[in-house]
Amino acid sequence: MFLGLRTVIYPAPDLEAAKRWWSEVLGIQPYFDEPFYVAFEPGGYELGLDPNADPELGPRTYWGVRNVDEAVSRMVEAGASVREPVAQPGDGIRLGVVVTPDGNPVGLIENPIFELHEPEDAGEGPGR
Repeated sequence: MFLGLRTVIYPAPDLEAAKRWWSEVLGIQPYFDEPFYVAFEPGGYELGLDPNADPELGPRTYWGVRNVDEAVSRMVEAGASVREPVAQPGDGIRLGVVVTPDGNPVGLIENPIFELHEPEDAGEGPGR
């Protein structure tokens, strides 16, 4: 069911400060920069900053799926509950969040424009 990790979204109440910090740490500028969301693409994945997310809930991690409705249904049938119903933020992207029976949030994202890119400076060191 899962195609692989796709996105991690961090709460960013002070979006401008978070954007500056992540730009410095990552050494890149965001590829998407709007008042409601900022996104970077380190290592071919998305690192998002959401000024409206609740810092007490922590970051949200999204697993790629082919069909988010089917994935949510399958997880609910297995005992998960819906935390954030499936929504469509734009560009054909659809996402939702369920909570497993033991309380862990699991983000699911159907993203027709996602392409995994090998980072230019990946190197051959540990972790490869």
